[in-house]
Amino acid sequence: MIAVLVFPPLLASAFQPFSAIDLTFSQRLVFWVGVVVLALCVTWVARQVTRTCFSDFHFSWRETTLVLVNLALFVPALWVLSYLLITFNGQQAPGFLSVAPYGALFVTGLVLVKGHRQTDLLPADVEPVPPRLAKRLPETFQGHIYRLTVRDHAVDVVTSEGTFTIRSRFSDAIAEMESVPGHCTHRSHWVVDEAITGVERQSGKTYLRLKNGDLVPVSRKYKPMLEQDGVI
Repeated sequence: MIAVLVFPPLLASAFQPFSAIDLTFSQRLVFWVGVVVLALCVTWVARQVTRTCFSDFHFSWRETTLVLVNLALFVPALWVLSYLLITFNGQQAPGFLSVAPYGALFVTGLVLVKGHRQTDLLPADVEPVPPRLAKRLPETFQGHIYRLTVRDHAVDVVTSEGTFTIRSRFSDAIAEMESVPGHCTHRSHWVVDEAITGVERQSGKTYLRLKNGDLVPVSRKYKPMLEQDGVI
């Protein structure tokens, strides 16, 4: 919110977007606000596309795809914005190549920000530490935990190798998953972030789609937190 409210006016007062085109302050302000809004929208769309279609890719390939999708969406959209804004005032619109550097700048910033995510700093040859909850599962278990669901006085642990039921309080089971990033989506459901492949809406309700095809409901209580953390 601070970036949207503060940065565009500062940019509009200090920079002409295109050196060969003289824009008024109001035109520059519209341009820079459009850049910020487009960046936010394109990032959200690109994240949904890569999460849904490329969730099984290795990290470097998934991030490369994210960069390419961002470029493919952001640069044409920004060129259309520039064309409409400038031709509306009777001036010659900038060429497509004049807008392309803004796309490169935007994507570079995105990569730098994402490169500092703690979960992506782990070396590729280091095995993640299994959560304490895994000790409650059969000794032969070698799969991945996708979600936890409370049922009466027990908790269903849904994994890539099937569902296992353990005797536990729901809060205790979540605590034993502390080494694995995850979120509560409902008072009866907790999901592992890496297991989420997409978001679906049916009959006005929101669901998270998991790798095994499960649809986990999102309640109104937990939806704002999931939106804040970028899960939906």
